[in-house]
Amino acid sequence: MDITLTLNGRTVVDRIDPDLLLIDFLRVHGCYSVKRGCETSNCGLCTVLMDGRPILSCSMLTARAAGHDIRTLEGLQEEAAGFAGFIADQGADQCGFCNPGFVMNTIALLREIPDPTDDEIRSYLAGNLCRCSGYEGQLRGIRSFLESRRKEGPHGA
Repeated sequence: MDITLTLNGRTVVDRIDPDLLLIDFLRVHGCYSVKRGCETSNCGLCTVLMDGRPILSCSMLTARAAGHDIRTLEGLQEEAAGFAGFIADQGADQCGFCNPGFVMNTIALLREIPDPTDDEIRSYLAGNLCRCSGYEGQLRGIRSFLESRRKEGPHGA
């Protein structure tokens, strides 16, 4: 079957098998930040944004993404760059495998809730599995990022 979708701002037209998972489609198209982890929709490593909302690409058929805007970390480098360093500063990127999922979900969170509470952050990131940390480093990193944005004012970050 033929599909058309927008991937990181560019139109992609491709012929796919009807059972192709979105994660596999994205990796074929050079989006290596999208990782295969649990393959059961429990770890968040495969998180991408579809029309601005986080989805798990390991659980979605590519055909369902036809006509939609798909963003991966490769397409959000500028937005992600301002945040990723804050996670590293808190020592929360020990192996780094979970980072793309955390960054994607944090971008989606901050677009929806610009100044979230700690409970809102925890709730939004609950689907991201990290086996290296206790998640508090990620929370501190997000808080530090938000504080730096406040200090920069309305025209910063």
